[in-house]
Amino acid sequence: MAAEGYALSRRSLLRGAGLIGLGGLVSGCGSAFASGVAGTGPPPNTLSYWNLLGGGDGTRMQAMQDAYQKQHPNVALDAVVLAWGNPYYTKVSLATLGQRPPDVAISHLTRASILAQAGLLEPLNENELTPYGLTGDHFTPTAWNMAHTNGTLYAIPLDTHPLVMYYNTDICKKAGLLGKDGSLKNLDDPAALTDALTAAKKVTGAYGGVVSINNDTATQWRFFSTLYYQLGGSVLEDDGKTIVLDDAKAEKVLSLIQNLVKQGLIPTSVDYPGAITTFVTGKAGFYFEGDWEITTYETAKTPFSMTAFPNVFGGRYAVQADSHSFVLPKDPSRTDATRKQIFVFIRSLLGQSSTWAQGGHIPAWLPFQKSAAYDKLKPASNYKHVANYVRYDDRAWYSGSGSDFENIMGFAIGAVSAGQMAPVAAIADMRSKLVQYANTPSPV
Repeated sequence: MAAEGYALSRRSLLRGAGLIGLGGLVSGCGSAFASGVAGTGPPPNTLSYWNLLGGGDGTRMQAMQDAYQKQHPNVALDAVVLAWGNPYYTKVSLATLGQRPPDVAISHLTRASILAQAGLLEPLNENELTPYGLTGDHFTPTAWNMAHTNGTLYAIPLDTHPLVMYYNTDICKKAGLLGKDGSLKNLDDPAALTDALTAAKKVTGAYGGVVSINNDTATQWRFFSTLYYQLGGSVLEDDGKTIVLDDAKAEKVLSLIQNLVKQGLIPTSVDYPGAITTFVTGKAGFYFEGDWEITTYETAKTPFSMTAFPNVFGGRYAVQADSHSFVLPKDPSRTDATRKQIFVFIRSLLGQSSTWAQGGHIPAWLPFQKSAAYDKLKPASNYKHVANYVRYDDRAWYSGSGSDFENIMGFAIGAVSAGQMAPVAAIADMRSKLVQYANTPSPV
């Protein structure tokens, strides 16, 4: 009863904050109708859409929105881009609690589950989605399954974006790491990975590979968790109430990272832009990151390719990933006509998966994912099979992309990568901080 009372009071507080602060939120985000005459409200037939997509993703999404707008000139599309991570999800939550949500929003699937459990999303009826082809047989099964919470569908997947391995083809060729067909040799073993990085380092004279560390808890978590998941590890259970971090598995992964650092195969101090520069300038043969930097290296004319992250520990293959998806924040006043308009919009964007896939993400829309056109899109389609083997982060109110969980784990992992903390100490740090969240009821 105490926990229920706590959650209710926090929910009431958030509702109050939403009612008070959302007027400034909407006008400050540059919405299409915020600058209209006071009291007139949005124009008729307006579709409001929020997302957190920046960089190349933002550019491609804008092109997709423009295509939709040309097809549906009678709809006033009010598209708003907000800051990535926790700030975005806080604003979506507050807007929904304040009963002024967007009609449709982008959400990572790991965060959609949290929003759904908090009662902030509208469930989706597969029968109403059928006329638009938005049914499970048209989506990557792993992403479609994650789009459900407690057996109910709450999200429509747009993509899967896993950790991948970028490699400089010139450096790897000189290092003897390419086969006769030009593809990278198999690195499915700790020794094989270490040897490949060592060979690349001999060519570059600097590093074998690079993964960003400084102020980048997200990338550190992706790198560690992929290896940890390959060992069959989990971190949270019971929606985050129970910590099941396996010390032995975590220490095995962190020890591998520590050894790479000690051998000088990866830098101990480099931020996100610095890691990109290291790879672009040929000071590292490998770059470990999500699939979204493909445009960066194409623009820089870097001689590179991309492939699936190796199955380093040889167990059941897994790689950390998340997915962008479309969700309908709960709105009691939303009409059936608006819902239909939303589904037309979503279907239009999915139909432009060829545009979206150019940014490196694996499209969740199977009609394109299985097409010859996607197979020809290189190197983006090289790792498309990974979508069937990804591992999403364990569900909890404090987990998911850009979350406090990610920050806690990534901080400790980064300390090991920087040579500032031993694996055992890092594991103790993770556990002590996670306990505080596991013992705290969800604030919504």
